[in-house]
Amino acid sequence: MIYLFDVDGTLTPSRGVMDPDFKQFFRNLPNYSLVTGSDKPKTIEQVGEDVFAGAEYSFNCSGNDVYKQGKHLYKSDWQPSKYLINFLEQCLETSTYTERYGNHIEVRTGMVNFSVVGRNAVDDQRTKYFKWDQTIGERRRIASVLKMQFPELAAEVGGETGIDIYPEGLDKSQVIQYFPDADIHFFGDRCEAGGNDHSLALKLDRVSHVKNWKETWNILERALKYTNPQMAVTQ
Repeated sequence: MIYLFDVDGTLTPSRGVMDPDFKQFFRNLPNYSLVTGSDKPKTIEQVGEDVFAGAEYSFNCSGNDVYKQGKHLYKSDWQPSKYLINFLEQCLETSTYTERYGNHIEVRTGMVNFSVVGRNAVDDQRTKYFKWDQTIGERRRIASVLKMQFPELAAEVGGETGIDIYPEGLDKSQVIQYFPDADIHFFGDRCEAGGNDHSLALKLDRVSHVKNWKETWNILERALKYTNPQMAVTQ
């Protein structure tokens, strides 16, 4: 069994760090890999250098920047066009959400992350935007319009505030090529249609669509107490 995990919202709170007790449990997992829209520095900030290096694979930037046991393996050379950047700037100008914090367009390896509220928003500010967006549906609307104007691109909602944008097919689903014929159990918090875990979840038979890291821990404990009882601990 290979355990494959989204990071933000699945192993950690949104933009937060891994719970110390959960981390101690998690580090002893056999055959785990990470798949996240975040880059390597942000991933290490959230889960720590030990969890990052202990992963069989860490698929950063939705699989466009790949590490194997902490060593760099692959990097996409895709770059966004000026037309895409202009489109996102227009979305920012026309958004009715007026609170803005820091950078809004972050070019990562092989992808772009776009956030109306901004990447420097703190927890309360991100949560406020997330609740507003749940009612208004701004991110899904932007993603839908973007895909009509740029049919060669995919755009998916990620985390509480972001939209992940990449070439069609170069989303998280691309990582299964690294596990031919393997039995994979995937954990993600955005497995719904339009979420950035959805494309990967569709291609796997064993998927846990979790609400938060605590649910991830609970599911892992139930699964492991039968296959590796000494790993199961009480939270």
